[in-house]
Amino acid sequence: MTEIRLKRAYDEPARSDGPRLLVDRVWLRGVTREKANLTEWLKGLAPSNELRKWFGHDPAKWDSFLEKYRQELTLTDNADLSTLASYVDNHERITLVFAAKDTDHNNAVALKQFIEARQLPL
Repeated sequence: MTEIRLKRAYDEPARSDGPRLLVDRVWLRGVTREKANLTEWLKGLAPSNELRKWFGHDPAKWDSFLEKYRQELTLTDNADLSTLASYVDNHERITLVFAAKDTDHNNAVALKQFIEARQLPL
């Protein structure tokens, strides 16, 4: 199974990251494309604006956020989900890149759980 790493966009890229996939809807504040060193920007994997604003990175809403986000991922026709599946299928390691300060409660953590639960259509 593919190793899935999580890394804040403000942390230095490493050669060992494998493909670096940005999974946020908006571009990173204060980070150039060169510094981010991304393989691909999969903004279609980010939560909807409505869900993102509702969640507001409030840990008390985490469980509800997980459920709603998984529904968004599975109920929409999402080309970025297919792209992610291809990366997972073809690489030993990938890194999901995100901007959130909370490294425990963010969409990249939720997406990693989604993949590891084998909910990703391969």
